[in-house]
Amino acid sequence: MATERTRTALERLREQSRSEIATLDADLHALFEASRDDNADDEHDPEGATIAYERAQLTAVLEAARAQLAAVDDALSRLDAGTYGRCDSCGEPIAAERLEIRPFATRCVACAGKR
Repeated sequence: MATERTRTALERLREQSRSEIATLDADLHALFEASRDDNADDEHDPEGATIAYERAQLTAVLEAARAQLAAVDDALSRLDAGTYGRCDSCGEPIAAERLEIRPFATRCVACAGKR
């Protein structure tokens, strides 16, 4: 059944997102801990990226992972409500190909392109 396949795919994506969030959160925490007592002048280090840059990059990726998890949870709610696969904007069905690539999509291709 398509609904069960969809639910399974979304639940798998949710678990992957949770795992990624846990890993990124641990990495960010480790970066904070490592730099807490370090008085290095990393802003002028010719060897590579600064601690601030690394922190900003990790924070951005973590925020994106959390946003994806929220989108997947919303998609599961729509699946339970019977509204999954319908465009939030025009109400038309979202193409199966789009949902295959982006299973948490809330807009059809035409409406997403208008944004």
